[in-house]
Amino acid sequence: MSNGFLILLRAGLVAAALPAFALQPAIAAAGDRPDVSTSAQVKPADPQKGRKKVLDDLFERLAKAQDEVEAKGVSGAIERVWMHSGSDTADLLMGRAMQALKRKDYALSQELLNAVVEIEPEWAEAWNKRATVRYLADDAMGSMQDIAHVLKLEPRHFGALSGMGFILQRGGFDNRALEAFRKALEISPQQEEIRRLVDKLTLSVEGQGI
Repeated sequence: MSNGFLILLRAGLVAAALPAFALQPAIAAAGDRPDVSTSAQVKPADPQKGRKKVLDDLFERLAKAQDEVEAKGVSGAIERVWMHSGSDTADLLMGRAMQALKRKDYALSQELLNAVVEIEPEWAEAWNKRATVRYLADDAMGSMQDIAHVLKLEPRHFGALSGMGFILQRGGFDNRALEAFRKALEISPQQEEIRRLVDKLTLSVEGQGI
């Protein structure tokens, strides 16, 4: 493992990445002309609020899923929402980055994702996909940096939390990996692979003091 990766972890990036879990109506006086410059004018619906409501409902369903099949259906719906930024340009670049990723052209995929995070820096999934590409390109430190960014934007990102756990476990940081996996399970309880890892790490980490 590189010294840079150890320094990154010990500097507290992982702790930072694991998050600790008014409108006033305008009143017009009688006879006054309406002021279209004020909040009294009709405003279009906020697409971000609608998106948040959809995700909140889906995460509630995910937490209550009765089995892994149901959970996979709900998590897939969440991931489809995450994959849309609201920017046609960013979505187009993301599509091209994913095509490059499928071809294992990690350099091109990362170059495209670099452009995406510049265009849409608040799009959590862009950072998550770049974290994946960096990990596959053997850049664990860069991947962890991007995961930290994902979790600042979307603390419920169970994929990013799982990815963090795998990187930490691979680096020998079993106690921190266990934290990440447990958090992922809190959000999406029906992940059998993650549950098995939690059981295994619980024995190796917490069983040490027995």
